[in-house]
Amino acid sequence: MIIEGKTLKYGDNINTDEIIPARYLDTTDSKELAEHCMEELDKDFLNKIKDKKILVVGRNFGCGSSREHAPIALKEAGVACIIALSFARIFFRNAINIGLSVIECQEAVRKAKEGDRIQIDMEEGIIKNLSKGECYSLAPLPPFLQQLIAKGGLGEYVKERMREDLKK
Repeated sequence: MIIEGKTLKYGDNINTDEIIPARYLDTTDSKELAEHCMEELDKDFLNKIKDKKILVVGRNFGCGSSREHAPIALKEAGVACIIALSFARIFFRNAINIGLSVIECQEAVRKAKEGDRIQIDMEEGIIKNLSKGECYSLAPLPPFLQQLIAKGGLGEYVKERMREDLKK
């Protein structure tokens, strides 16, 4: 899978309450969650993400509570991929489970500027900063996790497997 887009850059320790404030956790409607995505951190996030769909963030992204609402809100808002120095582990797995691409790559984060055009080849483990003419390597996710993301998340993956099993 190849993902391409412009970057939107933020710093370290962005917690799940900044991604989607707790006052909105009474809904599971992804569109409603997206309307409030990142509003605690950046009031203009939804306008910015229309043009830029790759988040580049620092350390410990998604720390705080284990709410699955956070990656759902980001994905529905239009984020195609998050490149970080590091993720909170539960956020990382929740993102994969809902089909949101997440990558850890120190070099790409350090060198990327907001608005750079990035191309990510998830299978090959290559990030190209097309604006700078640079390439960075990353350890690709295991094939099973890549399949989960490509299918749109764990739920869609399981549904497809069940359909296949019924055909047998």
